[in-house]
Amino acid sequence: MNPDDLIPDLTQRIAEIRRDIHAHPELAFGEWRTSEIVAKHLEALGLTVQRGIAGTGVVASLRAGNSTRAIGLRADMDALPLDELNSFAHRSRHAGQMHACGHDGHTAMLLGAAEALLRLRDDGLFDGTVHFIFQPAEEHEGGGRVMVEQGLFDRFPMQAVFGLHNWPGLPVGEMAVMPGPVMAGADRFEIVVSGRGGHAAMPQQTADVLVAGAALVQALQTLVSRNRDPLEPAVLSVTRFHAGHADNVLPEEAILGGTVRTFLPEQQALMEEGMRRICAGIGAAHGVEMRLAYERGYPPTINTPAETALCHEAAAQALGSANVRDDLRPSMGAEDFAYLLRERPGCYVWLGNGSGEDHGEGRGEGGCMLHSPHYDFNDKIIPLGIAYWLALVQQMLPPPV
Repeated sequence: MNPDDLIPDLTQRIAEIRRDIHAHPELAFGEWRTSEIVAKHLEALGLTVQRGIAGTGVVASLRAGNSTRAIGLRADMDALPLDELNSFAHRSRHAGQMHACGHDGHTAMLLGAAEALLRLRDDGLFDGTVHFIFQPAEEHEGGGRVMVEQGLFDRFPMQAVFGLHNWPGLPVGEMAVMPGPVMAGADRFEIVVSGRGGHAAMPQQTADVLVAGAALVQALQTLVSRNRDPLEPAVLSVTRFHAGHADNVLPEEAILGGTVRTFLPEQQALMEEGMRRICAGIGAAHGVEMRLAYERGYPPTINTPAETALCHEAAAQALGSANVRDDLRPSMGAEDFAYLLRERPGCYVWLGNGSGEDHGEGRGEGGCMLHSPHYDFNDKIIPLGIAYWLALVQQMLPPPV
């Protein structure tokens, strides 16, 4: 059977599954309905299915031929805590929950790829084992890390692992495949500034946490502008600054918080070290105490060269070589697929979702940027995603000559 003949037959059914999942979004580690849909679909195909990894995670395995090689293909399943503003029939039925990042589409495309590979298995398309990884809690909660901690790679041995994300703004029919860092590491911090409060008309009797905090915000920016190589991107953003409640009172305490984004693990360590040094210095200069709580979040998502080259070939096979981009800049957004790539080589690619021009009426105003209340996954890219997964399996698990 020719994959080009099979995929169009699958697309409509997979799109219906996608829209059903979109209408019933579930937040991190609460994807029970979605997990059940995924597991039942895979079990109905006759695949070996394991439930309960990281709570709602599902892994299915498909083997062909005699090779001992194995790879993993991953899709995320969770939604965002967001009120949807679309009005189409498959809009969210749950207030405060929405598939605004396209995980409904990622899940559906991987289900389609599993079904297609099963139907093509006896045609000698590939030789080895494919593990289909349906992961919970990508948004903020690190479901990928939990799956790794609960033995994902011990229970399902594989030599490489691969991920895919829809990418608004990238035209439909195009895919971005870049080596090296592709998504940033994302850390969080909170700084408590403690001083001596008092009357606002008598600042000389206080240790002013507001002045100290303002100086700190300015000084922290020098970590990027003056302490780092300009060719190594980083972002340090103070996003919260809370202190005081009255016009005539200088408060005892101020609380600042924010995020740090970097592309290399060693840069995360340097940023934390620099922040501690600046907090100590500014605190001493202003006679206040500064306590920094620095929380390491998702590590950078770093594609390995050999696997990226094979993904490039797979994308060219599926979409045409002229439609494969390797010139996009990495994103300062974060992705917990990074935890899987810390354990195994692999590659994370972006599949063009368009700019909203393909969506039907009732989608809402504006484009379809990720995490927007007007977002919807573009069903036109479902066959492209399935075709890419099939081509990648062929590249990674080629049949014997």
